[in-house]
Amino acid sequence: MWCGIVLRVQEDVCEILAEGQRCTVRYAKSFPSPRAERVSPGHVVAVATLADGSDVVIWRWYDAVVLGEDGGLIRLWEPGHGEVLARPRRAVFSRPPGTRAYLSAGLPDADWWVAGPVAVKAEDADVELGEVDRFYHEHDLWNDLV
Repeated sequence: MWCGIVLRVQEDVCEILAEGQRCTVRYAKSFPSPRAERVSPGHVVAVATLADGSDVVIWRWYDAVVLGEDGGLIRLWEPGHGEVLARPRRAVFSRPPGTRAYLSAGLPDADWWVAGPVAVKAEDADVELGEVDRFYHEHDLWNDLV
């Protein structure tokens, strides 16, 4: 798996930037739709390379604004969801209000997770690729990508 930053979105594919290169990648069959409403420029996506060499988007992290801490949870704002409370992936989360961080939903143990700060390059994104990989294995989702 590898990461890309979303540049443009269509229902069946999105254009991403990864390692300085633009590429168009389709979504895995299991990726929820309507996709054009769930993915936006600035999001980071996890891309898996299939056995046939093709790539598919399997996960996305929102680009959210940190609003502050609230009882050990992090309050963030994201355009599509408004304010949310997220559990930090690491015990120490140090992002001051007004900065941006990656937000995701769907992984076990919390409704929302906040990962690292928003990165300039996709390869520098501090997101939980290992957790996504584990989630796909535990739920036998790898065979349902195409």
